[in-house]
Amino acid sequence: MDNIEVCKIIDPINASDGAGVKLKRSIGVEPNYFDPFLMLDEFGSENSEDYIAGFPPHPHRGIETVTYMLAGDFEHKDSTGGEGRMTAGDVQWMKTGSGIIHSEMPAMKEGKLHGFQLWVNMPAKLKMSKPEYIYIDADKMSVHKDDDKQVKVIAGKFENAEGPVKGHNVEPVYFDVELNKDKEFNFKLPSTHNTFIYL
Repeated sequence: MDNIEVCKIIDPINASDGAGVKLKRSIGVEPNYFDPFLMLDEFGSENSEDYIAGFPPHPHRGIETVTYMLAGDFEHKDSTGGEGRMTAGDVQWMKTGSGIIHSEMPAMKEGKLHGFQLWVNMPAKLKMSKPEYIYIDADKMSVHKDDDKQVKVIAGKFENAEGPVKGHNVEPVYFDVELNKDKEFNFKLPSTHNTFIYL
């Protein structure tokens, strides 16, 4: 197996977005090393003042947003009439295409809220496509487990576990990997893909 050279190590910065939600931003801080990845935020706090104002209605166009919840509840509403509630372990993969206005608001007044949001650029030919969503419930996620690790597969394939996100213009790979102490994770990436690891 060929090894891939690490080209950049980035320390996240403290930031805020929406109506003042506190978060850590890594991709989106430095110049564009990660095409097609545009932004990666980790939001998380046990203090409701850090997240309670949420992300009121705001527009997106020509990108895909991937929200992965680890703890807490979020409610989503949008200009197409779509709405839904995300809980721990759920994923929402949104293709904004020609444009959409949506909101993401905490469905809780206290307790821990924790998750990630990734922005991915769409090819020019798809930037005017119809917006669409993929909602993935935690209990429908494919998981590989062995003595060394657990791999939750959101998109792509690892061993016999295959993610539910399919039919994209690219072949995205998105894993949540938990390693036991002193163990390793090996995966052969397609030569066509850029990648990053968030630790």
